[in-house]
This record gives sequence, structure tokens and C-alpha cells, in this order.
Amino acid sequence: MKIVFAGTPDFAAAALEALVGAGHDVALVLTQPDRPAGRGLRARTSAVKQMAQDRALPVLQPATLREQKVVIEAMAELAPDALIVAAYGLMVPQTVLDIPRLGGINIHASLLPRWRGAAPIQRAILAGDAETGITIMQMDAGLDTGAILLQEALAIGAEDTALALHDRLAELGGRLIVRALAAPLVPRAQDDAFATYAHKIAKQEALIDWGESAEVIARKVRAFNPAPGAASMFGGTIIKIWRAQVERGVSAAPGTVCEAGAAGIIVACGQAGLRLQELQRAGGKRLSAPAFLAGFDLARGARFGA
Repeated sequence: MKIVFAGTPDFAAAALEALVGAGHDVALVLTQPDRPAGRGLRARTSAVKQMAQDRALPVLQPATLREQKVVIEAMAELAPDALIVAAYGLMVPQTVLDIPRLGGINIHASLLPRWRGAAPIQRAILAGDAETGITIMQMDAGLDTGAILLQEALAIGAEDTALALHDRLAELGGRLIVRALAAPLVPRAQDDAFATYAHKIAKQEALIDWGESAEVIARKVRAFNPAPGAASMFGGTIIKIWRAQVERGVSAAPGTVCEAGAAGIIVACGQAGLRLQELQRAGGKRLSAPAFLAGFDLARGARFGA
């Protein structure tokens, strides 16, 4: 099948690799423009662009698809069977969706209609969902509102971070899009009554409120790993927490350090406590709790959040 592929990050690169591996003719790859990143603000190539270049696939990087004659003309000349979209990051207008014979098909990292939008993986963890999954969806003019072609659920483990879940979903997405293109599927309309929206993650959401329950804070730690990282102030220093577990039977003012030693740092929350196991001070490296304590004065009775 002749395909135009649109995607940008690692999640999309996994799908592109699966499509190429299945023998599909990827006639054109669309990905976002290179962005400045890192301390040197050097232009960084997306994972999809890198993969496309490694496989000698043609690439276009428009800043928008609206009124883009170059993209529209290129797609019209190619006459693709389908436009496959995965974590592209740009809105795809109807004028572009109308070009392929089969329209646009999206690989979305949730069980639609739950978690439409930009951050479905993080929102599923934050909400305490027991499962998520991949939806292969026929695209329309709405935001993740199109008919469902294929779905498969994936359990969310008690220790799953956003990164770990992302990697499993990316692999599943690659497998499902190959299956979806292998045989005709019957579209199934979404039930809008069950729709939820996965808003883009804002940095301020990652600031820990120790007055919340330990369960809620533990989910934040997992959901914001690897970015932006759950964080708390301590004596004027920002400390990020990368790994933590709920500790029952803890009762003290929220944010109070109840224990600090080789087994971790136990901090009281609004309900129960949190055992911090991996931390990072501003400008430092991620460290296990014992290694962190060796270089940072954090004694019993001290308070996080100030």
C-alpha cells in the first residue's frame, strides 16, 4: 500500500518502522521542523526524520499544513492510498485528509473516547486508570473524534512510569497499524458521552502538593517521568523525585521528613506517606536516596514544600 506518513517523536518512529518492515510503500514522510533543544539550543532532528533519512525516504517539514501548496501538491501527485498519522503535533485539515483514497488514519495512545488530546499516557496514569491501549481511528475534522477501526487494551502496572508505558504503547501501535491495513475493517462511531480530554501537561502541574494523598502524589511521580519531573521545594532548592512508593501508617504534618536513611526518605502526605527512592537536586544527577543523602542535608523533622 502506498502511504504518506506524518509523525514526529519516538512513538511515531516505532509505527513508521513497523510499516516499512511490513513492506508498505512509504512515499513521503511529514514531520515537524527541527527545533532548538538542549543547553546549546542546537536544532534537533525528530526521531521520525532521523528514521526516514536512514531509510532514504523523502521528508517534508512544514510548520503548518494549512494552505500548504507544496504538501498538497506533493500528496496529490503521489496519489497515496492512506495518510497514517502518529503523534504528529500539527492539525491535519480536511483538504489534506481528502487526498488519500482511504483518508487519514490515526494511531492514538488511549482507548478512545477516553483521553482524547495531547497527553493521553500521562493523564491515564494520573487518573489511576487500570488500563489504557491503542486506538486506530479514521480521522475527521475533530480532535480524536473519528470512527474507531481497531483497539487493543494494555494494563497499566503499579510501577509504570509514563516512559515505560509509552514504550509498550509505541510497540503496540506499530503492530496494530499493520494489522489495520491488512484487511478491511468496519468503522465504529465513538460514544461522545464517555469522552474525556487529555490536556497538554503544564510544568506547574508537576509541583507536589504534600497535602494530597500519597497515592495521588505517587501517580504524579510516575506520570511526570521522564518529563517534566515531579518536583518540590526544600529550603529554597528544587528537588525532583523520580521514583517513590506509598508508605502506609505515616502520620505527620504534610511535607515532614519522617525518616531519612538507606531504605529511603519517608515524607508525610495528606494521607499516608511517600518513600522517596530516587531524587535529583537542581543541576545535579539522579541519585538513589542513600547517595542523595550523602551529599544533601535532609534530616528527620525537616519539611518539604518550603
